[in-house]
Amino acid sequence: MITVNFTGGAKKWFNLTQMTIERNDLSIQQLLNYLIEIKPKDAVNFDSKNLLIAVNGIDSSALHGFETKLKSNDFVNIIPVIHGGSNQRIKFKILNQNIELFKCKKTKIINSGFLDSLRIEFPDLVIQTISSNFILSNEHVKKILSVSILAQKHSLLLSKKLETDILLRFAGTTQISDAIKNIGLAASQNFLLISIGTNKSLNKLHKIILPNLTNSRSYTNPKTIEDYFKISKKNIDAINSKTPLEDLLAEKASILV
Repeated sequence: MITVNFTGGAKKWFNLTQMTIERNDLSIQQLLNYLIEIKPKDAVNFDSKNLLIAVNGIDSSALHGFETKLKSNDFVNIIPVIHGGSNQRIKFKILNQNIELFKCKKTKIINSGFLDSLRIEFPDLVIQTISSNFILSNEHVKKILSVSILAQKHSLLLSKKLETDILLRFAGTTQISDAIKNIGLAASQNFLLISIGTNKSLNKLHKIILPNLTNSRSYTNPKTIEDYFKISKKNIDAINSKTPLEDLLAEKASILV
């Protein structure tokens, strides 16, 4: 028996928060196909390309993606990723939490006090910064955030605060000082500011951050991350995925304890 938990907009598919399926021989893709098959015709459609799926609290991208084989008593959490905003704003939801990413350019006025001041001004927001040298893509960010947010839901954070857990999982370490030193805010580097909270506060934060945003579409050369995490071509080739490096990083993030 497999238990499927529907989160956020996924609840509208069956007007349920949870469903049990009396089968143990399914992959995640086969499970999705089955759900599409039994879904009421008048129910909201869903796009598998915009779903985060966790098996027993672990993002499927850190396993074998949609080819992950499900076993008896597995708990599958289906989380729609909802995109919003204009092309200039990167907004989405994970587990009903509003998230916005701000791609910021390097500047001499940015220092550790910058992050502290934002947290003081926006106490209702979770705010963290990551060097752009350690970001592959927006999808990479979503995968790591899904690991942290799921950890928070199951009381498995690596630290007392969600923002610290996010930093540690991007850095692939449980040592806060190492994470700050290696991938934290630095005046000499572009950085990604991650914010989680109410749309009202996110809109206010956007107005403040706007002058410091960059129009760059890319983040870093994958080689930088491969070298930092000591990931070889052999490691990458062993992953059956369209985004093997992203999935390896998500796996590293999910197994930190």
